[in-house]
Amino acid sequence: MRRRGRSGRIGTVPTPGTSALVVTLPSAAVLLETAAAVDPALVRPGLPPHVTALYPFLPADRLSERTDTGITQLAASFPATDVQLAELVTAPGFVAAAAPALQPLADAVCDHWPDVPPYGGRFGAHPPAHLTIALGGSDDQRAEVAERARAALPITARADTLHLVVLTEQGWQLRLSAPLGMPAR
Repeated sequence: MRRRGRSGRIGTVPTPGTSALVVTLPSAAVLLETAAAVDPALVRPGLPPHVTALYPFLPADRLSERTDTGITQLAASFPATDVQLAELVTAPGFVAAAAPALQPLADAVCDHWPDVPPYGGRFGAHPPAHLTIALGGSDDQRAEVAERARAALPITARADTLHLVVLTEQGWQLRLSAPLGMPAR
């Protein structure tokens, strides 16, 4: 397994100090459960089902009150929304559910921090918003996950908060929850 450097770059395992902006979708847990039933190693530990707006985000030592304010203001400019997870996306080593309702938010986050390329730039400046169901495993395992996940779709999940999470030695920790559609105070 390739590992991530301290910057959290893709192709490696994230290290403490890596941060991310995510929208959790707890009602989509059944999708991760389908993957874990095939092989628990297919599911990334430590975070509930979520759509990533920007990963890796700033290193933890660069996060500040100004960053928190920027996140809060940006989140407030987008309404809470229902996210329809209806289409499965598969690629080598990857099974996900498309989350097009969150694309405008993800794009705005990436545009707000243009010096922080999502996924290290591997998928362009605006990668498609998605909920990762399974990563890694064999072709047969991913096919089984896709079949089980497809049977659980469609799922409608409420997106109401943009979260800033930071990886620590104890796992992913919440640093900030910024409600969508709520003006900053």
